[in-house]
Amino acid sequence: MLKRNTFSIAILLFTLCISCQQESKPSINETAERAKIMEQHDLQRTFHFDKLAEEFAAQLSENHISVNRGEIKTPTRQENTKRFEGYFNSVEFEKWDDIVPPIIRFSDDYSLAYTIVNKEVTLTYENENGGRQRETTEFAWVAIYKKYDGGWKIDCVASTNKPSSVSVVEE
Repeated sequence: MLKRNTFSIAILLFTLCISCQQESKPSINETAERAKIMEQHDLQRTFHFDKLAEEFAAQLSENHISVNRGEIKTPTRQENTKRFEGYFNSVEFEKWDDIVPPIIRFSDDYSLAYTIVNKEVTLTYENENGGRQRETTEFAWVAIYKKYDGGWKIDCVASTNKPSSVSVVEE
């Protein structure tokens, strides 16, 4: 009887040790999380065309870092809103479209995600002579998302672009 109890206890301990060693993955629905990130990604296009600077800036976390044009900045929400207002109000967007679908990856615990985006942007604006110019540029960037209270916010964007092609629309 003692041998049987010892054997049973040994099996129980062995099973317990094995179960403790297995990585426990969070029960997250990756498809749903991917859809939430894509929803934000798609809204960014709407925010550009509809000139919704405040809504665009609201997608950024309070800790947002911008890496662009050789500079690292940590602008406030108000600074981001003002910058986007100035940009949105100085141009008319014709195109702000993905060249390829964004690549989305998640950290193992689904608290962080990143997107790799490749866009073609065409816009028109008034040049220094009062005429209209059309500019087309291909952008690529990485956006790092962090989960805050169940929702995704953009914590960092590192962006680059190819040289623009500019043409006069009207003089």
